[in-house]
Amino acid sequence: MELGDYEQPVVMREENKRRRRRMKPHCTSSNLSSMELISIEFILPTSNKHTKVPEMMLLEIAGNCTVEQMKAQIWMRAIEMSQTTDFYHAFTPDQFILQYQKKGQWYEIYDKHQVLQTLDCILYWKVLQKKIGKIYVVQKQKPSEEVQEFQRQLNDLIGYDVTDVSNVHDDELEFTRRRLVTPRMIEVACRDPKLYAMHPWTTSKPLPEYLFKKITNNNIFIIIHRGTTSQKIKVSIDDTPDMILHSFFTKMAKKKSLMDIPEDNSELDFVLRICGRDEYITGETPIKNFHWIRQCLKNGEEIHLVLDNPPDPNEDEVQKEEWPLVDDCTGVTGYHEQLTIDGKDHERVFTISLWDCNRKFRVKIIGIDIPVLPRNTDLTVFVEANIQHGQQLLSQRRTSSKPFTEEVLWNIWLEFDIKIKDLPKGALLNLQIYCGKAQGLSTKANLQSHESPNSDLKCKTQLLYYVNLLLIDHRFLLRSGEYVLHMWKIPGKGEEQGSINADKLTSATNPDKENSMAISIVLDKYCHPIALPKHRITSDPQGDRTRAEMPNQLRKQLEEIIATDPLNPLSPEDKELLWHFRYESVKHPKAYPKLLSSVKWGQQEIVAKTYQLLAKKEVWDQSTLDVGLTMQLLDCNFSDENVRAMAVQKLESLEDDDVLHYLLQLVQAVKFEPYHDSALARFLLKRGLRNKRIGHFLFWFLRSEIAQSMHYQQRFAVILEAYLRGCGKAMLQDFMKQVQVIELLHKVTMEIKSVSAEKYDVTSQVITQLRQKLEKLQNSKLPESFRVPYDPGLRAGALVIEKCKVMASKKKPLWLEFKCADPTALSNETIGIIFKHGDDLRQDMLILQILRIMESIWEAESLDLCLLPYGCISTGNKIGMRSHLMQLETQNTIVTEVVYRRTIPV
Repeated sequence: MELGDYEQPVVMREENKRRRRRMKPHCTSSNLSSMELISIEFILPTSNKHTKVPEMMLLEIAGNCTVEQMKAQIWMRAIEMSQTTDFYHAFTPDQFILQYQKKGQWYEIYDKHQVLQTLDCILYWKVLQKKIGKIYVVQKQKPSEEVQEFQRQLNDLIGYDVTDVSNVHDDELEFTRRRLVTPRMIEVACRDPKLYAMHPWTTSKPLPEYLFKKITNNNIFIIIHRGTTSQKIKVSIDDTPDMILHSFFTKMAKKKSLMDIPEDNSELDFVLRICGRDEYITGETPIKNFHWIRQCLKNGEEIHLVLDNPPDPNEDEVQKEEWPLVDDCTGVTGYHEQLTIDGKDHERVFTISLWDCNRKFRVKIIGIDIPVLPRNTDLTVFVEANIQHGQQLLSQRRTSSKPFTEEVLWNIWLEFDIKIKDLPKGALLNLQIYCGKAQGLSTKANLQSHESPNSDLKCKTQLLYYVNLLLIDHRFLLRSGEYVLHMWKIPGKGEEQGSINADKLTSATNPDKENSMAISIVLDKYCHPIALPKHRITSDPQGDRTRAEMPNQLRKQLEEIIATDPLNPLSPEDKELLWHFRYESVKHPKAYPKLLSSVKWGQQEIVAKTYQLLAKKEVWDQSTLDVGLTMQLLDCNFSDENVRAMAVQKLESLEDDDVLHYLLQLVQAVKFEPYHDSALARFLLKRGLRNKRIGHFLFWFLRSEIAQSMHYQQRFAVILEAYLRGCGKAMLQDFMKQVQVIELLHKVTMEIKSVSAEKYDVTSQVITQLRQKLEKLQNSKLPESFRVPYDPGLRAGALVIEKCKVMASKKKPLWLEFKCADPTALSNETIGIIFKHGDDLRQDMLILQILRIMESIWEAESLDLCLLPYGCISTGNKIGMRSHLMQLETQNTIVTEVVYRRTIPV
């Protein structure tokens, strides 16, 4: 039965081959609780044979029953009562989904493990005072060919197949894909189509004093072009583009024919665009606040604009969603009072509160299995198991040492000195394989000496492999059962280190199962799922009491700790003082990173007090945004989602221009999030969908990380997919052309490197081969034009092959020059791109970022520093002056290929 057969649905808004141990499936109990009965009318997927009206069934479901059990009840009752029992025998509940309507939208009850009473629809019906709710049982539909083709296009753009779940031990990837639908649709529905289509690049920072000195009487001249005609007019720097258009049309009222403007057209039919650039001067912002205008003033250049027709917002149409919405209650477990076993008999228990689990956490280390042994086989090996939260070590245990063989078995339980109830959300079980030299393995006594962990400490050991497992999953459920985790190898000397410190925090496992170390572990199994409850924020009597005046000596000491440089670690005494006087510390925004790093996250009572403290963060909320301070709360030291969400909330006030400044760090900070779905991921998604320029760089920052880091591929891929599904068709077409160009140039680069000698000079024969390859490329596969990745305002056209060459550098980068594809460009200047493969350019990106931020600071201090590389880049021609290209090769390399590095893994 289709939904439309019974009740008209509301249309969505447009807006190794080696032996490996396998984890056994965890069977949940089927016992029901009758704590609270909820009346629900189910619209079944079958209809009455005579009336053709969909069958309906009224059931009373226990409030602490899971969605999965509710579906089982529906099926059993349908088999008993329905006139079409054969239908229900032929299918299983998993082949159907549950949907409900809310405010004109269709929502899917997606999380099968969620407790019924915490569902959004239940809360919604209570608000509406509905005694009986209505849920539709709908058969899952196979995706259409159009939907499958669109997904293939997205996977090509992403550089990763987000539908491939062969390397995941849970459904967090798919779970996050569904969860991100709602924020994406909200942003798409709320954005201004006209402004999004033209994405004006503006700032609200005051015009620097030194630029004021270049302006006479607050007026500037701009030259407006239309066809072959141009007109210079004088405007005030405080005029908005709309005011300028009105003034221009008033002046040209009787000369429209000279500018090829139809008589019946007005200023409302046109928009101002920068000559030679896909960048618009539009909106209600004073013209002095447009970056391009300031750049022209800084460089003493004339301001040339073209009178153009506005872009069609319909080109930014978004592909219709094939999924129903998933509400933000998905994954919520409820409060401790709803889940606790206190006062209930076994018949009334289905889900157990984590806070009722008073026993110590433990893990059973079965053993490790490695396909290829190290060359030195005279080694011992042991497993170190840590429970950590961010960088804070909560507890640590280790096995005894054993000879390092192809398969090493321990089969022992490691019990930690932390109780299950104290495990915080985001806590990682960190498993590390250490090896050391064997000391006299010829005698039995020597062999037995290695059974003592203390003896290992006297030996020099080396970390070889690691892997992490989130102890509480994305649904707030405690992990249980058997796991085989494929581990990551620590890079050796001479190997590429990459971002090893961030990579060591990943909860992903090694996708190369055939060649990676595997560790087999067992976590305790339970009769019922163990769920981490939501914290109920209550008043803190200790904090509400009027506190006595702090002694001056302690106050001074506290102020000195708060003022300490962030790079200087705090002593345990400093942390104790900060926590003891937390209600005083919370009054100082600069104290937040230090105060929150002093929290003992492995104590549930302390975490509860921390949340009570954060409820009194008015001073933080009202303080001026300090990006550096806020970013500290997003680094690797903090894994608590409430702390990180607090930091992201502070970043909401960032202007688009500042988001671009810090986008590199914000994307990197996503690695420190415990789960794929996070406040930071949603912030990046929202800002990218709101502004095309941010979205352009977000695409490339994410895609380069997907290509480079296997540790975070899935996380970045799911965020990028969410962005691509909302950016619109025009952006998708632009990205496809850019990716096509990169793949073609990557192939040419590899061919040139293979025929080049391993030295820095480049022969004329190599350059000749390059030009031949480029000419062949241009005549066959190269797009006629494409948006330049390092500057989305530029469109590159045909290659100027005679100017292309191979640069005398170890990586043999290609020096490429393209014609400008925009016919309104006022000069024949080419667009230069240096294409290099094989370098990690993030350090160079950081240098350029520092230069940009320094420039903005110097501008705020009214210093004229127009020779900075950033100033030259913004001219829109060939990445600044040639002298700068030669002198600042490292910086310009990154500018031109901020996104080209290792786009295709090799």
